[in-house]
Amino acid sequence: MKQNSRAYYILCTAFILLFLGNLVYGAVNIPLGDVISILGGGEGEKAAWSLIVLNSRLPQCITAMLAGAGLAISGLLLQTLFRNPLAGPSILGISDGANLGVACVMLYCGGMLGGITGGAYFSMIIAALAGSLAVLALIIWFSRKVRSNVMLLIIGIMIGYLASSVISILNYHAAADKVHQYVMWGMGDFTGVSVEKLPYFATFTIIGLVYSVLLIKPLNALLLGEMYAANLGVKIKSARLSILLCTGILTATITAFCGPVSFIGLAVPHVARLLLGTSNHKHLVPVTILSGACIAMLCNMLTVVPGQNSLLPLNAVTPIIGAPIIIYVIVNRKNLQYFN
Repeated sequence: MKQNSRAYYILCTAFILLFLGNLVYGAVNIPLGDVISILGGGEGEKAAWSLIVLNSRLPQCITAMLAGAGLAISGLLLQTLFRNPLAGPSILGISDGANLGVACVMLYCGGMLGGITGGAYFSMIIAALAGSLAVLALIIWFSRKVRSNVMLLIIGIMIGYLASSVISILNYHAAADKVHQYVMWGMGDFTGVSVEKLPYFATFTIIGLVYSVLLIKPLNALLLGEMYAANLGVKIKSARLSILLCTGILTATITAFCGPVSFIGLAVPHVARLLLGTSNHKHLVPVTILSGACIAMLCNMLTVVPGQNSLLPLNAVTPIIGAPIIIYVIVNRKNLQYFN
């Protein structure tokens, strides 16, 4: 109990500091006092600072916070479902489906759907969501046909390979400038969600997060194995479908708005387990959500190049934090009792 309280205290403190740090730190350093004044409805020392904080940094910070939480909880759900500490949101091919949808629009349609949606950006979002949801529908269909989670995992990986293969073919025949544009999108980015787009992104992500909290009881039962869970009254097929649907909503939304973000969904659940020392999802779910938000905000700060008006690609930063965690998990896997 004391360890749980300490974990919550550490994460809440880190959350507040990182949230303020995202608003203060950037290409233009804005004093903390001015940031607090702007958030309170006042004005900063310079008029431009209000625009930077409210129209750029605040939406970017909230996007990072929600995206990190969503990816982290998706990773936790899949690791519990498949009883595999190396499962992540991209494992079922949902992210690859989004990538394929964006590739089709970006490489060949040239944003021609923009007239319908109000801009090429929205056509990319629609394409990413369509691709993700198509793969999700396919996975859900297979989940009704295949009883084994291991077999379902393999099918998801194969679907991801198929989508990646089609993307490679599209890239091979596309114009060089379109390929470059697609590659840049594939590096991940928290800056693309503006004030106007944030409500849509936040709504779907929060729905997915609330959905994950409602799955705590079946997740804890699944830790004992499917046979024991069934004996406890858990409907295995319904639980598996709910987990896949929740993961699909979160992964599709985040990939559509932010691009494919690597390592957060894979690594953060292990951070939460190490902080808590337990696999009880009653504590693991909220701590994973908080940890994901904190690590994503930290990564967002690390993308800022000091003294320059430029940002590093997000997926160039996330492995710096994620890769050491995964290596630690692999090396100490026998000593880490996650699924007992």
